[in-house]
Amino acid sequence: MPVVVQSRGRRRTGARVLWVCAETVVTCGVVVLLLVVHQLWWTNQQARAEAGRQVRVLEREWDISRPVDSPADLPAGSPTDSSGGAPADVPRAEEPSSDSSAGDPADSGTPAPTRTGAPAPSSSAAFAVLRIPRLGLTVPVAHGVSKRSVLDKGYAGHYPGTAAPGRTGNFALAGHRNTHGEPFRYINRLVKGDEISVRTRDATYTYRVDRILPRTAPRDVGVVRAVPRSIVRPSYGYDAPGAYLTLTTCTPEFSSAHRLVVWAKLVP
Repeated sequence: MPVVVQSRGRRRTGARVLWVCAETVVTCGVVVLLLVVHQLWWTNQQARAEAGRQVRVLEREWDISRPVDSPADLPAGSPTDSSGGAPADVPRAEEPSSDSSAGDPADSGTPAPTRTGAPAPSSSAAFAVLRIPRLGLTVPVAHGVSKRSVLDKGYAGHYPGTAAPGRTGNFALAGHRNTHGEPFRYINRLVKGDEISVRTRDATYTYRVDRILPRTAPRDVGVVRAVPRSIVRPSYGYDAPGAYLTLTTCTPEFSSAHRLVVWAKLVP
């Protein structure tokens, strides 16, 4: 009799242990599932809503403040002021700002910017609206490539030290491929000749996709230089000065191992 009771006690203890283990596994699975849902769905909803609000705010403000016959009425690529300077919403500076809000490009997974002497950002404030009709994309453009203050808000980030929109040089942008609004998720679908517009307070500039670099290293700084050319794959890029637009993002999807680069040229 005592032997039978001990056997039942061991079975009960084993069953309780298995039940606790099963509950733990299920709980962990639910937590992981919630984290995945948060990253792949909720961050997109939040970022897209924020980006959409910012676009509406910018364009409403520009439409209200724009006088008749303002530079916004001029053809794309026209100077925005008589001095030929930078747009009013892009501050002038000799060197990129040391403001921490611009972020460390290494943290954002984007190529490090180069100092070109072009107007440099002073904050992470949105100053332009990027539109890519083929992708149905409309997204604000902000100063800097910080994850926290720019990219994770669903914005495209303007590399510090690169050119202003519509100017000679390289107007270089970074954006998330996945999560947080993923504005650049489908830029791999762009083909030569596709139009991309950039609207600022003063004018709307139209660029045309010209070349695509399917994959390069994360630290390929050549792709965002004034005359963009890959230092990893030198057969991709340009040899002469011009007015370029560069879009950079991670590739393949759900990985930050490499970078995808799209180049466009300003339509005269």
